[in-house]
Amino acid sequence: MRDLILVIDEGTTSTRAMLFRPDGACLHSQAEELAQHYPEPGRVEHDAAEIWRKTLAVTHAVIERAGGAERIAAIGITNQRETIVFWDRHTGEPLAPAIVWQDRRTAATCRALKEQGHEPMVQAKTGLLLDPYFSGSKIGWAMEHWPQLRDAGDRLAIGTIESWLIWKLTAGEGQSGLHITDATNASRTALMAIGSGHWDDGLIDLFGAPRAALPEIVDCAGRFGETTLFGAPIPICGIAGDQQAATIGQSCLKIGDTKATFGTGAFVLTQAGATPPASHNRLLSTIAWQLGGRRAYALEGSVFVAGSLIKWIRDTLGLIGDAAETDTLARSVPDNGGTYLVPALSGLGAPWWEPDARGSISGLSFSTTKAHIVRAALEAMAHQAHDLKSAFAADGVDWNCVRIDGGMVANDWMAQDMADMLGIPVERPQFAETTALGAAMLAGVGCGLFKDLAAASVMRGDVETFDPTMSKDTRHARLDGWAKAVNSVVTLAQG
Repeated sequence: MRDLILVIDEGTTSTRAMLFRPDGACLHSQAEELAQHYPEPGRVEHDAAEIWRKTLAVTHAVIERAGGAERIAAIGITNQRETIVFWDRHTGEPLAPAIVWQDRRTAATCRALKEQGHEPMVQAKTGLLLDPYFSGSKIGWAMEHWPQLRDAGDRLAIGTIESWLIWKLTAGEGQSGLHITDATNASRTALMAIGSGHWDDGLIDLFGAPRAALPEIVDCAGRFGETTLFGAPIPICGIAGDQQAATIGQSCLKIGDTKATFGTGAFVLTQAGATPPASHNRLLSTIAWQLGGRRAYALEGSVFVAGSLIKWIRDTLGLIGDAAETDTLARSVPDNGGTYLVPALSGLGAPWWEPDARGSISGLSFSTTKAHIVRAALEAMAHQAHDLKSAFAADGVDWNCVRIDGGMVANDWMAQDMADMLGIPVERPQFAETTALGAAMLAGVGCGLFKDLAAASVMRGDVETFDPTMSKDTRHARLDGWAKAVNSVVTLAQG
């Protein structure tokens, strides 16, 4: 009986396969870590072949534990969004490194396009800003600097991670794979007009992307082909970028519903309905999902460094041995001791959008301990969220409650600090892997297990609520210190 949903959740630091029942229960999960490569300062790359190899391995493992491919009703795929892959249609092999969403190599290009006056047009068409974060400038850079891509001619295929995985899943012996992307991922390339849902010739020309190499844009749920790599055919029925999938997994289906994911980066999306929202405070307008050719939109704030900051503190600085230590260390001191950490290790995202910003730790003294620095790192999550809340409110979309998820929010201290800094209730689902859950919900809709996303929201399960307890004076004092710290970083980058 085909009654299970398999999800491939391909993130920045790991790739994971998860198996769900239609009631939302996660039966099995298997993950492999992914290597990130830093060939030069500001550059971040993946090996797409490694991504495929490890994705295939974890998917095989979970299907075996499910009892075989015959038990799987559908596959859902969710992925790190703006990372871009280049491959050969004939061989199915990568032609160059994958350029990761965190990569800053096109900062000068984006700055030049701003100075030439292109940003208002880009924002009007895409809902995005001119920043190296988005895929379009990455593609243009690769076409200019990697001759093997130009030499490939019509053999060249370009796509975000889900495109790459779908191609590999559907390619047969001597047969090309399916070259598609869903509307949420396409909306993050800066090559798609989000009002029409189609690739835009003007944007393609602006960034120098080869249109023939781009995938077809499709819905987020439906029957998109099948894979026969696991013993029996399994249809691919759900596709969405990770933050949109988390929005669905948190059941943010009504206008004003807001979720905040704290993974490698931090991303806040507020449901905006059927009309693309316009931001005057440097937030992003993006597609939340597309079903039956109809798009729902969201307003988004993107922070580039969240969980990756804790990984850096652990692996590079050696201040902790495990991420779980951060909760205990934060509680071991009464406050931050005047220490503020601005985590601009990959520039600053919303609402500053300063790609040349660099991280800082300020307010150090001889009384500063490891615990103060770790606490300042956790506090930076709530500080950045507060800056985003102010920007959302200025755009007329204030938050009354935030639904949090992602690996970092298992930390109770951080969840409570978020409620205290924002001054509103914070909800945390008991099952925190809402990105995978959202992909499962889409796949369930696509294969007919659910009528629509509202019906699929039964998969979300129970939540825990954190209410604010901090005094206004304490909150304002901390936010004043943060404002001075982050403004000094922005001023230095702009000077």
